[in-house]
Amino acid sequence: MSKVEELLDTSLIQPGKRAKIIRTDAIEQKINVYIWDMDETLILLKSLLNGTYAEAFNGSKDVQKGNEIGRMWEGHLLHVCDEYFFYEQIENCNKPSLDALSDYDDGRDLSDYDFGKDRFTSPCDDPSRRKLAYRYRVIAHKYVQGLRTVLDEERMKLWDDLYHQTDIYTDRWLSSARVFLEQSVERCKILNANLASSHELTHSLDSKSQNIHVLVTSGSLVPSLVKCLLFRLDGLITHQNVYSSRDVGKPHCFSLIKERFSGSNVQFCVIGDGWEECEAAEAMKWPFVKIGFRPGSSHKFPGLTLRTVDHYISVIYENSDVAKDEL
Repeated sequence: MSKVEELLDTSLIQPGKRAKIIRTDAIEQKINVYIWDMDETLILLKSLLNGTYAEAFNGSKDVQKGNEIGRMWEGHLLHVCDEYFFYEQIENCNKPSLDALSDYDDGRDLSDYDFGKDRFTSPCDDPSRRKLAYRYRVIAHKYVQGLRTVLDEERMKLWDDLYHQTDIYTDRWLSSARVFLEQSVERCKILNANLASSHELTHSLDSKSQNIHVLVTSGSLVPSLVKCLLFRLDGLITHQNVYSSRDVGKPHCFSLIKERFSGSNVQFCVIGDGWEECEAAEAMKWPFVKIGFRPGSSHKFPGLTLRTVDHYISVIYENSDVAKDEL
């Protein structure tokens, strides 16, 4: 598999439908890997539940309303996790990523598999790990399909209404974060579309760079994947690019990501609100962009721009093109 295919997660594409790619600028092309925290970075949830978001605005935000919004999100999250993502069964079996147990998946046809009767237990032996790997495969498939294939019309409306209500309450934090992600991947959108739909395509990669988004969250893996779905990030962050650091720590996850996206033309940037990702980024000698939801914060949504993040990258990697743009 070529480096470009690997980075664009073409493993989900049937081999016969993969595009033929000719790289004309393999040396010059830069790949930017943005490593995101989730809560109080791409989304707001914990700060709604504990009131810290509203309290930061000195009375102009209704604390109770924020708490009610947060509790409604919790209800949706638990419902989707338990009903469609095996969370009651696998809550105590957290792994850093869905690919962590891929070696145990024998590729068995799961169309008639009864997950309620396979006597799955906490994975301490190979048969149990295989059963968990089966569940991870189904979760990956459901993530790709999206929630609109499993939620009924009534719950879909509740979900849509809650998203818009939250976006208004947070001064467009959610939609602004999505816009940032969309803008940063715009340069490779055509390539991704061709990879997914073309039977045979010769494509010259003439873009200046590619931007890839990776999520590293301290939460459990399955709820984090469901959060991506609920907060409409699934079209911008693939399930292969979601990592849980709950049991292994963010430094370990960052090392996995560095190994996966290795190359002299790869640049990393960490964006989050916490000390753990800040220290891990410093240890890796990667730039770190600090997000804050308080009114006086330097970087928040709306407000953070790709130009600002690229400037942080240029400082560490001495990117002359970006540096000239800043002059």
